[in-house]
Amino acid sequence: MASTELLQIDPSELRFVFELKKQSSCLIQLGNNNDHYIAFKVKTTSPKKYCVRPNIGLIKPNQKCDFTVTMQAQRTAPPDMNCKDKFLILSTVVPFGTTEDDITSDMFVKDSGKYIEENKLKVVLISPPSSPVLLPVNGDMKQDPPYQINVLKDRVISGIENIPPPPLRASAEVKGLEPVLDTREDITDEDNVPRHAENEGDMKQAIDDDVQLNLAKGCEELKSRLCMMDSKLREVRAPEFRLSIMNAEVTVLKLNEEKHTYNKEKNLLKKELEALKRKGNTKVQAGFPLLFVCMVAIVGVAVGYYIQP
Repeated sequence: MASTELLQIDPSELRFVFELKKQSSCLIQLGNNNDHYIAFKVKTTSPKKYCVRPNIGLIKPNQKCDFTVTMQAQRTAPPDMNCKDKFLILSTVVPFGTTEDDITSDMFVKDSGKYIEENKLKVVLISPPSSPVLLPVNGDMKQDPPYQINVLKDRVISGIENIPPPPLRASAEVKGLEPVLDTREDITDEDNVPRHAENEGDMKQAIDDDVQLNLAKGCEELKSRLCMMDSKLREVRAPEFRLSIMNAEVTVLKLNEEKHTYNKEKNLLKKELEALKRKGNTKVQAGFPLLFVCMVAIVGVAVGYYIQP
């Protein structure tokens, strides 16, 4: 662990398990033991060779943050497994309450007058523990023949000692080899072929199992993330959905009241129309009755008779 003024970096170097035509990842943890907000940015000398996620971040006081560096699949191995690539971690103090969206590249410019802390990490390549040891041959990486590993295993199991070494390789390969303790035994070609095939079959089976296991883990992680996003989305939309339901219920109640009022007015209009029809059917008697007219005529004649001289 590397401890600096602003950050604690664990580990202090990037270690990648190097295998040809395979990706390799390394996790770096940054710790903030200060009482300030710290922003960081990760740079590398080979941006096309590595992928850093996230390359910019924010660490709150007394908290930690991780970032992952993924080395792309390489077709050739560097000489002597020495990698000259380097990483640079820039860190600076930012105001309290700063968010990750507020972090920009301008914060890590030294001309701004801020204190910018720089931490350099080197890259170390290591061989996979389950694969043959890589040895340099004329600048290229060669693997020991599989039968030699099988011979070592057989020697450990059977306890055979003082067995002569196998035939020497071609002179072109011997020139580039470093001195290695030779504890191999000589075996016939008939024994080498089936053991070599068996070892390759075991390696292929192990690779297939690892690929299937990684796929299964990836599917499970994806499902869990989808479930979390769905639950969060429901939590966010729940108040809006409830509000829309309440508005719909209020609208339905208003429509029902308007419908009830309309029915009442309709019934009143029907009753008034029926009353008017009944009045129209009744006959209106115009003038005076006949008996009244006769009585008036008789009275008038009598009065006229008495009035004349």
